[in-house]
Amino acid sequence: MIEIRHLSKTFRTADGTVEALKDVSLTIPDGDIFGIIGMSGAGKSTLVRCINMLEKPTEGSVALDGVALETLSKKELRTVRQKVTMIFQGFNLLMQRTCLKNVCFPLALAGVPAREAEKRALELLDTVGLKDKANAYPAQLSGGQQQRVAIARALATQPKVLLCDEATSALDPNTTASILELIRDINRRLGITVIIITHQMSVVESVCSHVAILDQGTVVEQGEVGEVFSHPKSAAAMRLVFPEGSPDAPVAAREGERFIRVVFNGAHATGTPLIARMAAQEGIEANIAYASTRSIGDKMFGSMLLGLTGGEEAVSHAIDFLTQMPDVLAEEVSVHVS
Repeated sequence: MIEIRHLSKTFRTADGTVEALKDVSLTIPDGDIFGIIGMSGAGKSTLVRCINMLEKPTEGSVALDGVALETLSKKELRTVRQKVTMIFQGFNLLMQRTCLKNVCFPLALAGVPAREAEKRALELLDTVGLKDKANAYPAQLSGGQQQRVAIARALATQPKVLLCDEATSALDPNTTASILELIRDINRRLGITVIIITHQMSVVESVCSHVAILDQGTVVEQGEVGEVFSHPKSAAAMRLVFPEGSPDAPVAAREGERFIRVVFNGAHATGTPLIARMAAQEGIEANIAYASTRSIGDKMFGSMLLGLTGGEEAVSHAIDFLTQMPDVLAEEVSVHVS
């Protein structure tokens, strides 16, 4: 388990003092895939560098399995970093070395005999689907393949924790999906705790179990991905979850129209959209005034604002129909009319 307690990091620059992190506290369970998301400048990369003590915190503590890392000597930290490894946006491979030699590199630093290191490196390249590229150089590989080699290298020392600092930001969507699937598979098969630092909502939604939202160096929201994304409370979370605008913004209303807010909190996604089924089965037609929903696995999260005419009976009937589905909440709301 990783426990971050009241962590702060201050940098002194020519222009004055910069508070990169302010009183950050997080608990990351063993075996979790934990996302830390925020806009550029939120402090995400500083936080991940504090987790493995590449940056010493100004205040606070980072504990791995109860051991406070900030109390360790440089030699002890080098040992810890064999168990807390990292992959980066830019891959950081050694361009003059083959893929095999890149994966062997941390094993050589750890004093593993060359023959044993090569055997393990080949096994890891096979794990990431690149055994046939063992003798290729990084420049001969695509970006996705380079990141797979970087993942193999990060796994070489049998780590307990894998830190991913914007590891898919330089990749196209299809390659990103394949890398995230690989990370999910590694987490599932090897039990490695994964911490993903990103500014991409889609990354967190597709692979993470829990998330913390960082804004100006402060954790403004944290919890299960579905709960945080379906009920964002902070302004920073609202900007990430609803980039197209707030669901509370003024809406155009027809005469006599009343509004229902529908919240999907892990509802099972079906082939026929719920609102279309309501119209077909119940004869209730609704105007979708606002919608921001997303699928995470086979579950739906997010919210809609529906406009209905027909008075109290239509509203009551619609709410009864919508709330028959598990994990769907619906209630009549007042809105700002433009």
